[in-house]
This record gives sequence, C-alpha cells and structure tokens, in this order.
Amino acid sequence: MRAQSPTRRFVSRLSRRAALVGLMALAACGPINLGGMSGTPRVDPNAPVVVALLVPGGSTTQGNDILATNLENAARMAVADLSGVQIDLRVYATQGDPAVAAQVAQQAASDGARIILGPVHGAEAAAVGTAVSGTGLSVLSFSNNPAIAGNNVFVLGLTPDNAARRVLDYAAAQGRGRVMIIGERTTAGELMLAAVNRAAAGSGSQIVATETYDFSQQGIVNALPTLASTARSSGAESLLFTADSAGALPILAQLLPDNRISGPQFQFMGVTQWNVPAATLQLRGLQEGWFTLPDPTVTQQFEARYQAAYGSTPHPIAGLAYDGIAAIGALLGSGAPDALSRESLTQASGFVGVNGVFRLLPDGTNQRGLAVATIRDNAVVILDPAPRSFVIPGT
Repeated sequence: MRAQSPTRRFVSRLSRRAALVGLMALAACGPINLGGMSGTPRVDPNAPVVVALLVPGGSTTQGNDILATNLENAARMAVADLSGVQIDLRVYATQGDPAVAAQVAQQAASDGARIILGPVHGAEAAAVGTAVSGTGLSVLSFSNNPAIAGNNVFVLGLTPDNAARRVLDYAAAQGRGRVMIIGERTTAGELMLAAVNRAAAGSGSQIVATETYDFSQQGIVNALPTLASTARSSGAESLLFTADSAGALPILAQLLPDNRISGPQFQFMGVTQWNVPAATLQLRGLQEGWFTLPDPTVTQQFEARYQAAYGSTPHPIAGLAYDGIAAIGALLGSGAPDALSRESLTQASGFVGVNGVFRLLPDGTNQRGLAVATIRDNAVVILDPAPRSFVIPGT
C-alpha cells in the first residue's frame, strides 16, 4: 500500500481531532465545583485495601475496550509487584460516559473503596470527583488535562505544562531561550498555548512572539507567510509547536523548511512526544528538533515485561495505571491509617513508576521527571536524561 503524505494524514485526522477538541472543551468550560470533602477514609494496614479501577470498558467508541484491558493488565502487574502490601483491586466499566462513570464511582464507594484510580477522560474524571466528593475519596485520574484537576481530583497523565517547562528550561540553558510559539486556533490549541505561557513564566526562556493558524490544511498554508515573517522579525531563536503528530505537526515540519524557516537558524521544539507514532521520526523537518518524553529506560523495561506477560505492546497510557498502583502501594507500605490522605498523596519526595519519577501537587496536577530528546537519523537520541528524584527544598 502506498504511504500517505504528511498532508494527506493531516487532512484525514481532522475529524478525529474534532472529537478530542469537543471533549477538552467540555472539561474546560469554567471552574468545576467538586463540593466539600469529608475526612479521608482510613485504612486497616492489616487487611486488604479496596482500590477501585475505573476503565472505559463497554463503550461503543472503537479502541476503548482494548484500552480498558490494557489499563487493568498494567494495574494487576503493579499489584503483583508490591511487597508487604495487600490491595483488593476492583474494576468498574465506565463505558467512557461521564454519567456512567459517576454511577460506578458511587458504587465503588459503597463497595468499600478507599481510593479511585481512573477514569481516562477529563469529563469522566470531573463527574467522578463530584459524585464522591462527600466521601473523602481521592480520584487519581488518567487524564492529562489540568483544567479538571483540583479538590479531590488528581491527574496522572503527562500534562503539557510539564513538557513545556522542561523543554523551555533546556532551551534557555542552551542559549536558545528566545521562543516563538506556533499553535492552532481551537479550544485544545488555546489550552496548549496557556500551558506554554504558564511554563514560560517560571523558566529561563522568553516568549518573543505567538502566531496561530486555522486548523485546516488551507489554514496552515494561508498562515505560512505570516509565520515566516514573524519568525524572522521577532528575533526568535527557537520555534515551539503545540501541535502533535495526529494534527498539524507533520505539515508544519514539511512546509516551514520549504519557506526557509529551519535549523540551524531556528531551533524546532515541541511539547508533544515526537516519537509517537514512530512514523514521526521520519519527518525531515523534525530532525535535530527537541521534545520531551518519560524516562525511556524504565518505560522500555515496562513495555518488555508487558509484552512478555500479555503478548502485545501496551497502550501508550497503560503505564499510568501501573504508576497509580505503585504510588498507592508505596503509601500503604507506611502502615499508617491515614496513608491515603491528601497530605500523603502530595508528599514532596513523590513516587517512582514505569514512566519515571512523579509527584502529585496540591492543586491536583503533577510533576514528572522528563528527558529531553532529539531526532537524529530518524532515531531518538537523549540529550538530557530524566532526573531520578526530585530536589526537595530544605534538604
């Protein structure tokens, strides 16, 4: 079969991206009131602790059942790896529906759950947080949308804030800290732009220009003269793309160099993982570009173990289920009745999972130790390894 061009792939993915934009818009429509919280459910360190895992099983959306199975497999793998800790893992299918997710979360609370792991989508996680807000249960969702974080809801996914801060810090350290952002005019694009600007405020980099384009092939083509002109006139040293490989990134990587916007004058970098899917590594315009990814050493170890155990490659976010169980297990290992309190979950030292080190923050978001990588000869090369621990003030 003849391979599709980046332009054709971009056009064919517009409809799929539209569904994602709608989901993110639902999760980001104003502040979410999760209500008051009662005391944290106490645990008996001498008995199995019930952990509810909410997965998108039973959905009519293609791929959700496979994702649900992958998340459950990874969680059970993590449970088996624990030593001296007893977890009674109970799995609930949400059908990928916020209303169903809320119902099964209430059922999980009635069944004695002491913490909820999942669900996947932001709208589901918000609904679950509201449904159990009076029980004191914390929700460790697999979402990466910081808009739904807060009160009893945490996000385990790799947020754009994490990736943006890491790559912007690295750019500043390399003398490439004058940055122009290029993003799309969609709800998702606006969320990404906001994340980059938040990250820039605490980094050594400076945003010198921002340009956006209509999310269509023609929209990008029409915007090219302005993108090129602004890149040259702003004094930018780096161009940061908010788009991913399922969106406009392939066509931007093709057309910007065609308009004499490329390295070494301009350093390309992004806040999405350019190694997923692997076909992205073949894009000429992204060679020597910078992006972030979880610690590849531990990630590859997890993928190999999962392949050996289940005979298939794990879904890209399956490792989040392992990370969640690893964090819960580490806290239960203390033997404290309040091991799953908010204070314990947000401990500064964080946790170690199959995506590297991470910690949950009081605002419900997370911080992950990420590596900075480039693409060289169509392969990933690590430029700056992921940290293996967090620097804790006063230590």
